[in-house]
Amino acid sequence: MDFYYDPQINLTLPGQPDVWVAVGCVVMVVDDAPYEELRAYTLGRGDAAFIHQHVVDTYAVQTATDEDRPIRVAQALVGLYLHVEHGLTGRQVQRVHQIVADRCPEWPRFALPADRGPMTVGDVVVEPPGDRRDRAIEAWAASTWQACRHRVREAVDAFLVSQGITPPIPDR
Repeated sequence: MDFYYDPQINLTLPGQPDVWVAVGCVVMVVDDAPYEELRAYTLGRGDAAFIHQHVVDTYAVQTATDEDRPIRVAQALVGLYLHVEHGLTGRQVQRVHQIVADRCPEWPRFALPADRGPMTVGDVVVEPPGDRRDRAIEAWAASTWQACRHRVREAVDAFLVSQGITPPIPDR
């Protein structure tokens, strides 16, 4: 039997499935070298802000399909909304993801636009590691959210409110 190691959750999982549910997390196995490179980069950063969360959320929104589980798209949109519109760090977004998932809500389905922004993961990984790549991650997250915002913003906000979460007013 084959095994897959996911460093994000530090687990070895059997086989090569498309999606695993382990320890309350959804783990995706993807065949996208630029995304895997970016994941490795952000996980290796060890930064307190945890920029890795923005990479995961942005990629999830950009690659979402109608067949995806609603939790994947909902959590990713929540993450982009809280980060881009309200200035939360990746670590803060991660905590909101945990709080909402622990409540086991009925996850809403969101209608995403076909065009999810001009930037892709490939545009980010061409930037040299460090500040330039980190700025590219921020720009990628912002462009993806802006492309989807008009279709989902009110529904994302309403979902958070239904879970008892009121986003902070950004001080930007």
